[in-house]
Amino acid sequence: MQKKQKELHPEIFDQECSTVWSFPRRWNWCTHNSKYRWNWSPEVVRNLILRYSKEWDYLLDPMIGGGTTAIESKLLNRNLICYDINPVAIDLTKSLLDFELDNKSKIKVQLHDAREKNEDLKKESIDFVLMHPPYADIIKYSEGKIKEDLSNIHDLDKFCDEIEKVAKESYRVLKSWNFCAILMWDTRREKMYQPLAFKVMERFLKVWFVLKEDIIKVQHNCKATWFWVNKSKEANFLLIMHEHLFIFKKV
Repeated sequence: MQKKQKELHPEIFDQECSTVWSFPRRWNWCTHNSKYRWNWSPEVVRNLILRYSKEWDYLLDPMIGGGTTAIESKLLNRNLICYDINPVAIDLTKSLLDFELDNKSKIKVQLHDAREKNEDLKKESIDFVLMHPPYADIIKYSEGKIKEDLSNIHDLDKFCDEIEKVAKESYRVLKSWNFCAILMWDTRREKMYQPLAFKVMERFLKVWFVLKEDIIKVQHNCKATWFWVNKSKEANFLLIMHEHLFIFKKV
């Protein structure tokens, strides 16, 4: 069922102006929903698109996942190339774009591996890159069925090796002096804190991006929080309740 015009945009929205972003309540306007596990919130994507692009720019999301970037790009009059290695994500994204809107933005959804060169995209043809990769194998999005899926990689160093390939391709297609955003989380292994976000950040710096911003995105309403609160007290560890949203610039 197509959405009515009055439901297409959030009733309340203020653009973020600090390096700490916190959205205690997730607003699911238009066709947004949170059924696709850990898809990034529309508030994050809307903030990124408004700050780092302008109308009719060409955007790239190489891991579209739950379709959030595609919906916001259509709503905000941006052209978007988006792809994913998982056919489920592709089908979901296409279904979520089924709403009427009087604009001429172009949204192209492809089945493609973000680590591989996209022959359809020329060097320096994209105005803004934004992505929300899986956090290693914390959630297996293809349930182990797609061998090349990043969410099937347990070893963090190997995961970062693969993310570096995504960074290289992003650098190739992005226009000079423009921006690339990536949202990442940290994790624990054998009870010790693993700074996965900073490991990923290092790989983007390695391929010649420079760091513009490090935004702390506060986590809210995590599933089973009550269970882990008790575990935190029993086993003496702190719950990870933030993500890093890195903004890189190509110079």
